[in-house]
Amino acid sequence: MPASITLSHVSWSTPDGRSLLSDLALSFGPERTGLVGRNGVGKTTLLKLISGELRAHSGTVAVNGSLGILRQIGQVDRTETIASLFGAVDALALLRRAETGEATAEELAHADWTLEARMASALAKVGLDAPPDTFLSSLSGGQSTRAGLAALVFAEPDFLLLDEPTNNLDRDGREAVLDLLAGWRGGAIVVSHDRELLDIMDAIVELTSLGTTRYGGNWSRYRESKALELAATRRDLVDAEKRVAEIDRKAQETIERKVRKDGAAQRNRAKGGMPRILMNGLKSRSEETGGKNARLTERRRGQALEAAASARERIEILQPFSIVLPPTHLPAGRTVLTIEAASAGYEPERPILRDFSFAITGRERVAVIGPNGSGKTTLLAIVSGQLQPWSGSVRVMTEFALFDQRVSLLDASVSIRDNFRRINPDADENACRAALARFMFRADAALQLVSTLSGGQLLRAGLACVLGGPRPPALLVLDEPTNHLDIDSIEAVEAGLRAYDGALLIVSHDETFLEAIGVSRRLDLAHAQI
Repeated sequence: MPASITLSHVSWSTPDGRSLLSDLALSFGPERTGLVGRNGVGKTTLLKLISGELRAHSGTVAVNGSLGILRQIGQVDRTETIASLFGAVDALALLRRAETGEATAEELAHADWTLEARMASALAKVGLDAPPDTFLSSLSGGQSTRAGLAALVFAEPDFLLLDEPTNNLDRDGREAVLDLLAGWRGGAIVVSHDRELLDIMDAIVELTSLGTTRYGGNWSRYRESKALELAATRRDLVDAEKRVAEIDRKAQETIERKVRKDGAAQRNRAKGGMPRILMNGLKSRSEETGGKNARLTERRRGQALEAAASARERIEILQPFSIVLPPTHLPAGRTVLTIEAASAGYEPERPILRDFSFAITGRERVAVIGPNGSGKTTLLAIVSGQLQPWSGSVRVMTEFALFDQRVSLLDASVSIRDNFRRINPDADENACRAALARFMFRADAALQLVSTLSGGQLLRAGLACVLGGPRPPALLVLDEPTNHLDIDSIEAVEAGLRAYDGALLIVSHDETFLEAIGVSRRLDLAHAQI
């Protein structure tokens, strides 16, 4: 029987009673499925229900086949090694005893002589060159993720359950994950905001507060389907608005006919050409018919207005976010940033940047790329002034804003509106509210405390406060802005940065994001003189 996962009428609520998943019906076969949806909608919870880590409050979850689960490696025991992830500590210890002649005959009968070669092959598939006895505590977050993926491949499960597998990975790590999944022939359920990864999926399942919708094909096919949905919804809106206009026109014509008819009846009564009892009867029937027609017209008009309102709501959900921003007035030939022969690091004997030179002129959009540990964060630190170079010089010759991963330029203890007024002291209340509304913080949404915002809302609020003012800074510096954001939030950030006409210096491993914002140059620190 083929491997499968089936969820029937599954519901689950948070400990405080908020319904997260309701009457969910969904099935997965031996194919690669991307699970997408806004942060907080229940994607990770769904994976936990499938894995058995959580139990559904109602409904059933049936798993036919074995599961391989990529767990986020947080705090680890200092004694845990890569071999621990593979469940191979004892088996490798046996091989070591066999090499030294200390293993018994019974132990040798159970030795797995191919184990080390198979483990090495699994690690190579994800681009990790590390021996099995490497301590997990010595690995970076990206290396730990790769080690976890290698252990999954090694176990050869029927289904992979992966939650944001490319988060915190450098370009080489991302490529390794992409290659692994491109060649995977079993089932896989992948929660991800990585559109490049989603483009190698066989199907996309969209999870919303209303339930799930399955789309055949990869991310690009999914986006095409959503574009068709948007076009169809726009047609629905036009049709509904036409119905409202037609109903209003006919109602007006009916009123005008009645006025003319009532006028004629009054004139006839004045002439006395018809018995009073007959005239009163005709008047009564006319009023009754007119009342029925009016109620029917009002019902039809209400239905058309409801259809139009529904279409507008769907359009707001489906329509890509776009925005117009004030110009920076940055001249094309003006030098924005220069770094000359700079050396910097955190330990005097271990420079991360060495004799490094670099410049940005005009409205350049520069992506800083390179493997983890190559100096990307250090570069942003010396540009922003958070770290002073040991030698050389760093000059930023314009106003700039730094967006770190915590968006710490915002004060978390006050509202979005108050942050805007602090960053843009010359803007009045009307200008403040108009700017925030352009970034979808309308009315009371602008009064949310920054500390309560999700990752996507936080970055959008930062962009609103910095770019929405009357004179945005001419240089933006961003550190991995798409990390931990859902795709809707990423696309909103892309729209904001596309509308910005200043210079950009941005660290990101997300090629789809870099292409979407029109990066004009790449600075690869792996090949720079550092």
